[in-house]
Amino acid sequence: MSERKGSTPMAEYIVSEDLPKPGGPYSHVALAGNMVWTAGFGPADPETGAVPDGIEAQTDATIDNVERALRAAGLELSDVVKVTAHLQHLHEHFAAYNRVYEKRFTGSRPVRTTVGSDLMNILVEIDVVAVKPG
Repeated sequence: MSERKGSTPMAEYIVSEDLPKPGGPYSHVALAGNMVWTAGFGPADPETGAVPDGIEAQTDATIDNVERALRAAGLELSDVVKVTAHLQHLHEHFAAYNRVYEKRFTGSRPVRTTVGSDLMNILVEIDVVAVKPG
């Protein structure tokens, strides 16, 4: 379930109960015109808060959360035009992360930036920019 958490003349913001509770004062999704931005999501299960072990399982769970965020805005992964991914251990985990990513983002693939970051006890975080069709 999604809740519209506010809007301005230029943007609308969504916080969804189907996603992990924000770790700070921010929304899950922002919409402006036909553009949609998500917050950065990690692999925490929205219901239990559990984080799976390993980069492949965490990448899959993180993309599940990104999909939930997009659904809250009426979109899906195929609407994504830009992905920014942060890996805790860039050199060690890039290949395994990339294998999962390749299975989840099919067809015309969005542009992507992948960087190494200090992620405070998770291995991957992803945010996206999407465009509403039409």
